[in-house]
Amino acid sequence: MTRDVFETAARAVRARQRIRPFIYETPLIPSRAIGPQTASTVLFKAENLQLTGSFKIRGAASKMTSLPRDQQVITASSGNHGIGAAHAASAIGQKLTVVLPEIVKPAKLEHIRAYGVEVVLHGSETGLAEQHAQQLAATEKLGYVSPYNDPEIIAGQGTIALELLEQAERIDNVFIAMGGGGLISGIGSVLKSFRPHTRVIGVSAANSAALAASIRAGRVVETEHLETLADAVAGGLDEDSVTLPLSMTVVDEVVTCSEAEIAAAMRDLLLDEHMLVEGAAALALAGFRQIAARCTGQTNVILLCGGNVDGASALPSLLG
Repeated sequence: MTRDVFETAARAVRARQRIRPFIYETPLIPSRAIGPQTASTVLFKAENLQLTGSFKIRGAASKMTSLPRDQQVITASSGNHGIGAAHAASAIGQKLTVVLPEIVKPAKLEHIRAYGVEVVLHGSETGLAEQHAQQLAATEKLGYVSPYNDPEIIAGQGTIALELLEQAERIDNVFIAMGGGGLISGIGSVLKSFRPHTRVIGVSAANSAALAASIRAGRVVETEHLETLADAVAGGLDEDSVTLPLSMTVVDEVVTCSEAEIAAAMRDLLLDEHMLVEGAAALALAGFRQIAARCTGQTNVILLCGGNVDGASALPSLLG
């Protein structure tokens, strides 16, 4: 392991103390059906039950509590990160601006505004909104809260692994959906520092696989991004991403899943486990399913990263 891995783990330990009042320690839930079906132990780390329905509040709270309380902060996201940052700002008492693309869905806009944060609408897509937020941070001397590309964000996500170490005596494999890499590099750094035998399996959506391609290439590469059920992990990486070198060190294997596999995993989680989760969470289960034969007799943790899905629109297709 590299020095950066151990430093990330140490930072996660410090972050946990800061964010403890602002998050929920999520349970580790045994599978009702999938474990017995595969002759292995399957445990779900249920971040879908987090206060904002997603792990993202951990990283946001970690970054924001690392700054002076009177430091005004800014971020950009129309999804889980924006909601997590808004919730954290409200709980911490910090002034936050959230830049959203002009095409943001009205429900998400109102959800974020409900926390009392300032909202700026800019650009036709999230990437342009993020660039605008970075520009405002520089010109107005605001603290920028990145969705993933920040050591404190990564440390916040790594607090999930600190909980896992207390909740499970043994973990052979952990399956984590890959997006920008903040989640898997944070969890992986902690696990490799304290339980190096645990294998970290990154699961990528075939329709948006920038981190997987970048790990293979050893550098940030551009990939085509198609529509995916795992939209929470879709998109590319910053050119200076600090998550890539960490991910290259801590990820033992990358599994790539199709949209059909993600949809099947969403359906299984709903019908067999009675959990309605978003596509990115189901992606982790799809990855396990793909290599389950190699995990027989082992203890496998599947990270359910979020549950922010529109049940009214998702249920008919899942049950149809």
